[in-house]
Amino acid sequence: MVVGRALTLAVGCLGLVWGFFVLPRSEAADDFRDIESRLLRLERFNRTASTQTLESRAAQSLSACDTHSQRAMLLMEMPLAEAALRAGFTKEFDRHVRSLEARSRLILSCTPRDSFVWLLVFNLEVLHGLLNERSFDALSMSYEASPNEAWISIRRTVVATPLLHIAPEPLRLKIISEFQQLIRHGFADSAARSYLAAPQSIRSLLLTQVELLNSPQQKSFSDALQKLRS
Repeated sequence: MVVGRALTLAVGCLGLVWGFFVLPRSEAADDFRDIESRLLRLERFNRTASTQTLESRAAQSLSACDTHSQRAMLLMEMPLAEAALRAGFTKEFDRHVRSLEARSRLILSCTPRDSFVWLLVFNLEVLHGLLNERSFDALSMSYEASPNEAWISIRRTVVATPLLHIAPEPLRLKIISEFQQLIRHGFADSAARSYLAAPQSIRSLLLTQVELLNSPQQKSFSDALQKLRS
């Protein structure tokens, strides 16, 4: 039951991981690096634009080692998979997941310590309803490869926090530490989103960690919570 509830919460949070704002369709873009930079700012193309870009000849012929462009493709396709899952479109969901898994394997064959891709692999395991040693190994690889990059930490905290109670102990400590680090380094709004996405039992634990921070940091977190709740 605990694992089932955690999975439900984690899947519900994935929309926060890959972006918040839907952009109008732009002109066809060949510069995938520009797409990547926009998506990493938590922007997101609309469904039609994303699908057309993913199906374009340029996207199909990307090198496995063109990390930035491949990352842009992952960032665009993951929300499409999530949307299909929520809508109950099983065949469409399976098609997107197969594509994401194939692209992830391709990238990792070239850059085996890509923290972002390991995080996405973990997300795919969550979408499959799998929480086991293998899935948590993927999350662990993401932490090991990039423990301090803010843009990854923001996404990782949102998806990992609801799973805090069932994560292996070493990972649990990393999740808590990363939550604190976001507040320390000026990302209290991201920490607040993770907090609000977590069940009450985990919120209580997170609050004890906030209380270990200095007064200005505690206030920044409190202000961020109040803003999100208003």
